Amino acid sequence: MTRYPHMTQAQRLTIETTNAILVRNPFDGSPVGEVPTSSAGEIVAAVSRAKVAQWDFRRSTPAVRRAMLNALATEIAADAENLARIISSEMGKTIREARNEVRRAQNTLRLSGDAATFLDGEALHCAIVEGGADRLATITYEPVGVVGAITSFNYPLNLLCHKLGPALAAGNAVVAKPSPKAPLAAARLRELALKAGWPKDLFQVVHGGADEALALVRAPIDLLSFTGGPSAGLALKNASGLVRCLMELGGNDPLFVLPDADLDKAVATTIGHRFEIAGQSCAAVKKLYLHKDIEKTFTDKLLAAVDAVEFGDPSGDDTDMGTVIDMAAARTVADRVEATIANGNGKLLTGGTHDGTVYSPTVISDVSVDAPVIADETFGPIIAIRSFSDAREAIAEVNAGSYGLQAGVFTNNHALIKTFSRDLQVGGVMINEGPDFRAEHVPFGGIKRSGLGREGVRIALREMSEPKVVID
Repeated sequence: MTRYPHMTQAQRLTIETTNAILVRNPFDGSPVGEVPTSSAGEIVAAVSRAKVAQWDFRRSTPAVRRAMLNALATEIAADAENLARIISSEMGKTIREARNEVRRAQNTLRLSGDAATFLDGEALHCAIVEGGADRLATITYEPVGVVGAITSFNYPLNLLCHKLGPALAAGNAVVAKPSPKAPLAAARLRELALKAGWPKDLFQVVHGGADEALALVRAPIDLLSFTGGPSAGLALKNASGLVRCLMELGGNDPLFVLPDADLDKAVATTIGHRFEIAGQSCAAVKKLYLHKDIEKTFTDKLLAAVDAVEFGDPSGDDTDMGTVIDMAAARTVADRVEATIANGNGKLLTGGTHDGTVYSPTVISDVSVDAPVIADETFGPIIAIRSFSDAREAIAEVNAGSYGLQAGVFTNNHALIKTFSRDLQVGGVMINEGPDFRAEHVPFGGIKRSGLGREGVRIALREMSEPKVVID
């Protein structure tokens, strides 16, 4: 790997000033764009405009909403390479990963458009109660109003589309606040929505950090959809009062590999899911549980595969793994790795170093259950290995943690599949897959500190609607 100069604190990815956020490439510190910081008054005004736009839009037909979402997806397709380069340069994922995110964003919007045509209600007879013999209850779903959408840096386009698509499909307006660490893709998405013919106030983007996020949730929004960490989520929930909240707050996700598993596939999945966007995915493999019978064989295969990972400049077509988001993130990862090794809570097998924001792919074995690298969610390319022999004990260990997003299990043993699927306290169990697997239309989210509610086009459409009952 080519050595890169160590970035100073002054070369942080984002520099927030009173009036603007300057976005820098996390790889080389070069400026890549700037967005204006929104004042609290501007945020309230944006929500007020959205309310007016939504009142006109709420009676639109599913066909109109689907056409609008498809039109935006078409504009994204036409701008795909530009969007991919914006994403790669502002947050450090590889250009190949960025292109895949752009592809998925189009799929999210088109699926949202399709789902708009199936926001069905139901009819219930009321004869079960006295006086109800001739009465029929009709249940329909109406838009909530204005959705405040706050997104994290790691999927700056598709995460926003996962909020925007279902919200619009349900007849809502959206005021979005992207992460100040990666705001450029969201700004470009709004430009494309206007190009696609959307009403200018139906989808707006405001910019800023924690203070601006609080200003948005205190504005008269009708629903908050947030992706970020538990501490920030709790602060926003407390500030939002009685506003309904949908929150995806991260995970400390396990992958279990059993003796009968396809080890080569499990190795490839481990690397693909943990080193994607340099380990900064909510459902990435944070804890790798290897059965003792295959631990050595699997580890040998894993180390050989890790050694083949090309990491560094995210803009290169041959790069497999780019940077973490900024120097603060790199230092946090480094501190956790160093503390784990120094305290005898793990054995470093490879990696454990960084050049600026480029952190080397790292594998640590014999990791204790309270080691810093797995005690809390670690956003970095760290594979932390735990060994086990009893599946139920391993499940109990995971369930004792404070997160519950997703889990992966590699086995073909039907009885074990039933055990893991039934007993793991998580939002999703992926069989012969990693925990980071998801499809855009399938519910995604977790329990405990991992969040409230679910994303995924079909269920989010209902989450962003209000049921209305008419009895006649």
